[in-house]
Amino acid sequence: MAVAIAVRARLFARLRELAGTDTESVELRLGATVADVYDALRKLHPSLDPNRESVRAALNAEFADWNATVADGDEVAFVPPVSGGVHAVGVFFELTTDPLDARRLEAAVAHKGAGAICTFTGIVRDNSRGRSVMHLEYEAYAEMAKAEMRKIAGEIAARWPEARVAMAHRTGTLEIGEASVVVSVSSPHRAEAIDACRWGIDRLKEPGPVWKKEHATDGTYWIEGDDSISLSPGQPTPRP
Repeated sequence: MAVAIAVRARLFARLRELAGTDTESVELRLGATVADVYDALRKLHPSLDPNRESVRAALNAEFADWNATVADGDEVAFVPPVSGGVHAVGVFFELTTDPLDARRLEAAVAHKGAGAICTFTGIVRDNSRGRSVMHLEYEAYAEMAKAEMRKIAGEIAARWPEARVAMAHRTGTLEIGEASVVVSVSSPHRAEAIDACRWGIDRLKEPGPVWKKEHATDGTYWIEGDDSISLSPGQPTPRP
């Protein structure tokens, strides 16, 4: 079969570790699909999960169906189930390895017409799912994570037109007590600021392509969807 197109494939979090690489160039026939890209990757890396239900696909930084057609030069990313600075007018987004500063996000959304600013800060705690946690690791598909933040901000604007929103997510290694995510929303009225902030963090945690690895006293675990996948000797440990 003649090769017609070349696609850049990317792997994140547990899938990257299973394959031993984060990027592959895959050659495919014209008319190939996202599923064909994953099948080609599995031939190169048989340790990848054969069950597609445990994998999500993104085509050019947008979630995609497995039957979506790929073209020459496309980027296809495969990610585990999701468990997680660019300026616009009154809006701020950031994905960073540096410590998060909630006051900086509040300053980004503050203005003379804002009668309330509501801020949510997620903190790394020392326990999870009955385990004692030593520290966390966050990994992100950066381009897609920022695109999701912009999308959520647009949804907030549609629901609460007077709100301004700022979002930041930390990546890399985080110690106990450090902030992992901050969402700050300003609005003329407190009820709208509180509602929009809560809605924003819930949406950010729902689809955002950010993965968490827990380093616990009994091993290390990728937190994926409703499960924790063990990387230590022994069987995967389901979420209680």
